[in-house]
Amino acid sequence: MSRVLVASRNAKKLKELRRILDEAGVAGVEIVGLDDVPPYDEAPETGATFEENALAKARDGAAATGLPCVADDSGIEVDALNGMPGVLSARWAGRHGDDAANNALLLGQLGDVPDERRGARFVSTCALVVPGGAELVVRGEWPGVIARKPMGEGGFGYDPLFVPEGGEVSAAQLTPAEKDAASHRGRALRQLLPALAELAG
Repeated sequence: MSRVLVASRNAKKLKELRRILDEAGVAGVEIVGLDDVPPYDEAPETGATFEENALAKARDGAAATGLPCVADDSGIEVDALNGMPGVLSARWAGRHGDDAANNALLLGQLGDVPDERRGARFVSTCALVVPGGAELVVRGEWPGVIARKPMGEGGFGYDPLFVPEGGEVSAAQLTPAEKDAASHRGRALRQLLPALAELAG
């Protein structure tokens, strides 16, 4: 059994990767999170791009634990805000991870933006770093629009405001399976499957 560290304490992210591995029939990989390994110094996310942040996190995790490490950096890019919040998505309202405040601020900023200019995309960049070996960075995008009010209780982050392209409901109204099949993180993680299968090899 090959252990792979996911540099996250977010139980939902860990579950998502485990579900995607199961669906793809990748056996022989045990996914562990940061709470399952001895603590180490995690560098702050200071990169200008999702790619820089994901790679820095994956390199730190691999170096500290000796395990292959997957890290993701993700967020939402809003057309009317020139691609912001982007890498600042989790702390857009000032405090890291305050979903309600982030959503309220984003809605306020788009208050007078007409429906046809409310385009946005969720972006997830995932990096896989194998100690002393390969580094792989992949990107998944999920296009959609920003709704005028939050909808649904599921998901996290900006999910209640994000209506996927061609859909009628928000990401927070999708089942976990529906979200995995379409989401930015699902799209990025699936690109890592061949490399993860090789580690299980």
